[in-house]
Amino acid sequence: MAGVGHTAPATEVSSSKRREYINPIIPGWNSDPSCVFVKEHDNTLFCTTSSFLAYPGVPVYACKDFTNWKLASHAIARPDQLPELATSGGGPGQQSEGIWASTIRYRNGTFYLITSYNNWRPWSPKILLFRTTDPFKDGWEGPLRMEDPGDDIDPDLFWDDDGKAYVSVAAGIYIWEADLTTGKAIGDTFKVWNGTGDRNPEGPHLYKKDDFYYLLIGEGGTETNHSVTIARSKSIRGPYEGYEKNPILTAKNTDNYYQTVGHADLFEDASGNWWTVALSTRSGPEWLNYPMGRETVLTPATWKKGEWPVIEPVRGKQSGPLPPINRKVPGSGPWIDEPDVVDFRPGSALPRQFVHWRIPKEDLFTISPPDHPNALRMSPSRVNLTSDATYQPTEEGLGFIARKQTSTKFSFSVNLSFKPTTSSGEAGITVFLTQLQHIDLSIVNLPGSSDNKTLAPHLKFGVEASGKPNETVPETNTIPIPRSWLSHPINLKVEAVDEYKYVFSAASTNHASQVVRVGDADATIVSGGSGPFTGKLWRLKEGFAKLILTGTLVGAFNTKNGNEAETAPAYFSRWIYTPIAQAVDEGVYVSASHN
Repeated sequence: MAGVGHTAPATEVSSSKRREYINPIIPGWNSDPSCVFVKEHDNTLFCTTSSFLAYPGVPVYACKDFTNWKLASHAIARPDQLPELATSGGGPGQQSEGIWASTIRYRNGTFYLITSYNNWRPWSPKILLFRTTDPFKDGWEGPLRMEDPGDDIDPDLFWDDDGKAYVSVAAGIYIWEADLTTGKAIGDTFKVWNGTGDRNPEGPHLYKKDDFYYLLIGEGGTETNHSVTIARSKSIRGPYEGYEKNPILTAKNTDNYYQTVGHADLFEDASGNWWTVALSTRSGPEWLNYPMGRETVLTPATWKKGEWPVIEPVRGKQSGPLPPINRKVPGSGPWIDEPDVVDFRPGSALPRQFVHWRIPKEDLFTISPPDHPNALRMSPSRVNLTSDATYQPTEEGLGFIARKQTSTKFSFSVNLSFKPTTSSGEAGITVFLTQLQHIDLSIVNLPGSSDNKTLAPHLKFGVEASGKPNETVPETNTIPIPRSWLSHPINLKVEAVDEYKYVFSAASTNHASQVVRVGDADATIVSGGSGPFTGKLWRLKEGFAKLILTGTLVGAFNTKNGNEAETAPAYFSRWIYTPIAQAVDEGVYVSASHN
C-alpha cells in the first residue's frame, strides 16, 4: 500500500522496543475516540467513543497493554440521565441524533467525560458533563448540562496550570472558561483557529507541553478527505500558529486499506512514549464497503521537547513500544474480542455489551420468564425495525436488542420459539446499521401452498435499504418451514463469510444438520448511505458540511407490524456471537483474538 504524506517513518521509535499489534485496537463501531492514560489506576488507559442512539450510551473501555480491551462502563445507563435519548430520531428518519464525540480526562482522583447530545428539530446541541471516581461502574454522575454559548459540538475539557477549566468546541474552534460546578461559562468566548482551510474544523483537543498550548483538530470531513492538523500558541487565547507540515496524520490521497483517518487524541504512557488514537474505516480508497463504520486505531508518535508531534501512519499490522501483555483489568464487562454465549439464566441480567436503539420500553423484555426459563421473552412492538412516521419511541418502544459487530468474519445465531397468530407477527435476527438500513431473517405466518388461505410458518429473508436508494439488493425470499421443525425452537444464523457478504441460514434445533440457506446480502447495504445522515451533506451554523457514520449491530427483534391483534411474544435462547477473523488489508485476515 502507498504511504501517507506528512507522517513519520517507522524508524521514529527504536525497533528494539517495539511489539507488533493489530488495528483497530477497539474494533467495530467505535468512532471519535478519546483516551486518557491514568498512572494512579495501575497504569490503565481509558477510552470512550460515540454512541449516537445506542443505549446504554457513551461506552468507556479500559486496557493496560493498549491491545486487550475490556468494556469498563457506560456513562449513560439510567433513563433519567438523558430522557431526550428516548425520543431522539422518532420515526424512520433522523437516525444520527444522540451522543456524538466525547472527551475523557482525569484530574485529582476524578474522571470527567464531556460530550454533546445532538438533535435536529430544531438544531440544538447540548453539552453534557459526567464524572465518576469509579470508571468500572455504569451510570456516571450527571450529566451537568453545560452552558454552550454557540450551539456547538465536539467538546473538549482542559485544565490550565492555574486550575482554570476550559471547554473547546467546533465548528471552527472556540474556547471559553467554564465553571464545572454550575456549568456556566465564565467571561467571553474566543475563536482561536479555523484550521488550515479545509472544511469542517472540528474535534478539538487542547494540550499544554513545554510552555506551548497545542490544539489538535480534525479537518476535511469524516470521509476520505479526513485529516489531523495541529497549531500552537504561547497563550490559550492565541494567536495559534499552524504547523507548516500539516496534516500530521491522514490517509487521504493514498490507496491505504485504512481510510478516513482523523478525529485524533494524544496521550503519554508511563514510559514517556506518546501515542495517537484516531478513527478509521477499513474500506480502501473506494470507500464503498465498511459495515463496521468508523473504528478506533492506535499509532505511535514522538513528541520531542519544544517540537511538534510526529505521528506514524496507520496500518493494519503495526508495531510500537507497547507495555507488556496484561489482561488484569478489573470490572465485570466483557473483553472486546470475547464471544457471546448467553443463555438468559433465571436471575441474570442482560450482558453489558447488549444495546437498544434509544432508551427501551422495559416491559417489552423479560429474562427467563417462568414458562420459558433460559430464554429472553421479547414482546412485539407496534412498529418493525424500520418503523413509520407516527412512531413514538417513548410510548411504544422498539422490540429490538443487539450487540456490535466487532470482527470482519463472525457468526451470530439464536434459537427462536415463536408462534404468531396473524400474518403480521414477525420475529428474527438482523444485521442493523440504522432503521433505514438492515438485513433480516425472520419467522412469519404466510398463506400456505395448499389452499392459499390457511396461514403457515415461513422463513423470511428481507432487506431494508431505503437509506441507500441506489443500492442493488436481493429480493425478499420466503420458504415454508418444514412441519417436523415446528415442535422445537428454530436456529437462525448469520455469518459474515468475508468482508463483503452476509449469509443467512436456519435449522431446526432438533435436526441441526438440516440447514437451509435462506439468503445472502452484500455488506455495502449497511455501509454508509442515507442511514447515517439521510445521505446528504448537512450544514452547521457556519456552513460547514459533514457526514457521520454509525456501524453495524447484530441482534434480535419482534414486531406486530402495526396489527394490534398480534400479541405473540418471541422467546430467544442460546444467543451465540463468535468473532472469527479481522481483515487487516483487502482479503488479508488475522484471528479475531490476535492481541
